Amino acid sequence: MKAGFGTMERLVEAATREGELNVIALPRDWVNYGEIIDTFADKYDIKVNELEPNAGSKRQLDAAAQLKPDVFDLTMDVAVAGAGRFAPYKVQGWQDLPDQVKDPAGGWYAAYGGYMSIGYDPRAVKPPVSFADLLKPGYRVALDGDPLRSASAFDGVMAASMRAGVPQPAQGVSLFAKLKQAGRLTDPSKANTIVAWDHLNAARSAHQPDAWKVTIPRDAALGGYHVQAINKAAPHPAAARLWQEFLFSDEGQNLLMKGFARPARTEAMRMKGTLDAERAAKLPKAPGPPVILTIPQADAAKAYLKRQWAKSVG
Repeated sequence: MKAGFGTMERLVEAATREGELNVIALPRDWVNYGEIIDTFADKYDIKVNELEPNAGSKRQLDAAAQLKPDVFDLTMDVAVAGAGRFAPYKVQGWQDLPDQVKDPAGGWYAAYGGYMSIGYDPRAVKPPVSFADLLKPGYRVALDGDPLRSASAFDGVMAASMRAGVPQPAQGVSLFAKLKQAGRLTDPSKANTIVAWDHLNAARSAHQPDAWKVTIPRDAALGGYHVQAINKAAPHPAAARLWQEFLFSDEGQNLLMKGFARPARTEAMRMKGTLDAERAAKLPKAPGPPVILTIPQADAAKAYLKRQWAKSVG
């Protein structure tokens, strides 16, 4: 146990004395965060203040001085760029986290990940095997937001751009431009096909099993992780650290998986027999290990979309 609290018992005591935790950008219907927050609050008798649930990663850091969150949940590129804002901390399960999803100094560390997927209404369209299938008649397609503003929508375009494991941004933009020209790029409420993270499509499928299915195309196994970090200026430093310990505990990781996320400690928990096998079996079938965009690839793709998306897609 790092950061001056000595033992887990002392950390719990200090956090309980603080009595509050400020979280930001955690929608209650995203990876089961509602149940996770409530379980943490009940378990430790800590009041959780939920700030701006729908804030994006960049907004979390921009608003930190004003809103004073204790912890962040960020896309990896934003975390890498903002590393100087975090208090380094290594949770008890640190060794279980793959090296490529954690900062060696403990500034940030991935709690969960997912694959970009295609959700579709099987009553309206055939199961798409690839992103190219979306150009066939009948598919009315939506992204999860505007790719110039939403990380999820940007990654949707990137998944459609994958060629042999390498992003080709022009190919992704071209596919959505063709859909737009055909009048078949729409918003989620009118779509029979939605490109989004697999945990979002899987959650919808769980509520409407006959009306919604999810697939991860074999040729586009694009993955992404959400990383956790502690605000260097956290008003409740013990509660912030206890929150991370809870998220990365077997209980917290299994609760994330209940929301169809893929826990970062999956392999270690599987080996120890602490992974909830029933929930793991409900995750959408993955075609193989995820391709994770490098920071330079993501930066180059963002620059390309900034220049071309409005021109080509509007």
